[in-house]
Amino acid sequence: MSNLPDTMFAVLQTGEGYSGKATGPIIDDASDYLEAGEVPVPTPGPGQVLLKVRVASVNPSDLHFIKGEYGQPRKKGNPAGFEGCGDVVAAGKGAEGLVGKRVSFAVALGCSGAWAEYATTDAMSCIPLRPDVSDEDGAAQIVNPLTAMAMVDIAKQAGDAFVVSAATSQLGKLMVSLGRDLGLKTIALVRREDAVRPLKDLGATEVLVTTDPDIVKNFAAVSKELKPRVFLDAVSDQLSEQVFAAMPNRARWISYGKLSAELPKLTQMGQFIFMDKKIEGFWLTNWMRNTPPEDQIRVIGEVQARFADGRWKTDVSVHLPLRDVVSGLADATKKTDGKVMITP
Repeated sequence: MSNLPDTMFAVLQTGEGYSGKATGPIIDDASDYLEAGEVPVPTPGPGQVLLKVRVASVNPSDLHFIKGEYGQPRKKGNPAGFEGCGDVVAAGKGAEGLVGKRVSFAVALGCSGAWAEYATTDAMSCIPLRPDVSDEDGAAQIVNPLTAMAMVDIAKQAGDAFVVSAATSQLGKLMVSLGRDLGLKTIALVRREDAVRPLKDLGATEVLVTTDPDIVKNFAAVSKELKPRVFLDAVSDQLSEQVFAAMPNRARWISYGKLSAELPKLTQMGQFIFMDKKIEGFWLTNWMRNTPPEDQIRVIGEVQARFADGRWKTDVSVHLPLRDVVSGLADATKKTDGKVMITP
């Protein structure tokens, strides 16, 4: 690492551990959770790599995390950011083969985050990128695309129709288009009327607006016709419970996010007994731990192929310079229908 600088600019967490709250991935002022700082360039340990970050993405999980509401604890003074694209510039023992490669990476537990000039992670959390995949697509190559592939596969095994909430999100759009390509019928839930046509064009079979006073009745009618067995839900509020209650026998409510701060109440307990319904969670980290390597390689190859040939693309709403993250992140994340990208 002799050719590398001793220090780097980074966006650092100011909180420690968990907050004990559940207020959702919305921030009014990033300085409540983050601060800018100059810190030593991290050193990769055995099996780890050091990356010079090209682009880092912002996901709802990042916002949950910096607020202390995620499934792993914060570490005060550690750079934030779960995902990015970068060049491997150094490696610990056993990871030397990645040096010089441009990769998509997810930051492993205990490593130095992506909202910085340099980051560390486990070599196993890196995906070498094809030349025809852009840096922006590379920076959003793991969290959303792999989640989309894994969850739509779950839906496919359960039947020919599924429900997806927050369908205008980057992940929602990936799942809608993937469902179309697999011949599945997608029922997309959105908050705004102007999102209906774009999602129909993307391949959604039905698009329902959740702010419509008749949303529950409208969904019940669609559910009766299409019989979706899986609800892929990023919102997880009381309307989600009502949607689930209107689904048929053997339906599965799979929560993979908590965009709403509202805590749902279960109102149809008999359905778990007499209709064999189930509520469960999905976390990509567990999927990566439990899925055989050969299956992961197949899925990763398909993801890159989709980005390379244009079937999938990353919609970017804001390019935010790294040095402006603390002052600009709150406003940037309020823009809809696109992802915030951080550039060093």
